[in-house]
Amino acid sequence: MLELRPNCECCDRDLAVDDEAYICTFECTWCPACVATFPDRACPNCGGGLERRPVRPASLLERYPASTERVVSDGCRAAANG
Repeated sequence: MLELRPNCECCDRDLAVDDEAYICTFECTWCPACVATFPDRACPNCGGGLERRPVRPASLLERYPASTERVVSDGCRAAANG
C-alpha cells in the first residue's frame, strides 16, 4: 500500500491526500511545480520515471491513513536553491 507522503521532498510543500502529486517506484513524492523543473521529468533521487500519485478513496482513509512522516531530499533542495 502506498504511504501517501504528506509533503513534496524538494520544496517541502504540504500535499493533501487528494492533491496532485507525483511519485516514483520508491514513492519519492513531488509537487507538480518541482516536477516541472526536473530534467526529463525523472526522479532526482533514483532517475526513475514519475507518475501521478493515485488518490485513496476517502472512505478508506480512516482504515488506511496517509503517512505523517515528512521526507525531504537535501540534494534536491540544494540544487533548487543553487
